[in-house]
Amino acid sequence: MITSLLLLALGLAMDAAAAAIAQGTSGRIEASAALRIAALFGIAHAVAPAIGWGLGMAFSSLIRDIDHWVALVLLSLLGIKMLIGASSRSPALPNAASAWSPVAIAVTTSLDAIAAGITLPALGAPLFLACGTIGLVTAALALGGVYLGMALGSRMGKAAKVAGGLILIGLAVDIFIQHRLEGV
Repeated sequence: MITSLLLLALGLAMDAAAAAIAQGTSGRIEASAALRIAALFGIAHAVAPAIGWGLGMAFSSLIRDIDHWVALVLLSLLGIKMLIGASSRSPALPNAASAWSPVAIAVTTSLDAIAAGITLPALGAPLFLACGTIGLVTAALALGGVYLGMALGSRMGKAAKVAGGLILIGLAVDIFIQHRLEGV
């Protein structure tokens, strides 16, 4: 059960980690803001499976039917905004920690976790343990991602912003393709 839960948590956290790297490339982020971003991602990923658990099987198909479209649109728009910011003299994304984009990204990348919440009873893990594990793993990977993104950004400048924008767009496309391949 623990191994399966950790693998699920890692799988669900990958989107958030990639998005956190993109956030880090947007500029210098203070430690408190990096922790806030990680907390947003962790909380969203901890709450989402509980929502999925609560909604049950009756509503899971509705959520799965649209989450890839929501992710495609929102993450692509945020990625495009970063690309535009990289091509202009003034950054399109101000300090990422104060912008609304971390909230939008946290919610968007946690949509899969809603559907995953429906599968939690099959793991045999208590809901609190499962949601806590998913949230903590996501927060840890997101925090590391922010710092990795800042390290890349400080060395690569505009190229890092382009990379961050492309990561978000790639993430959007990946979520979309994965769901389409799954027949959702």
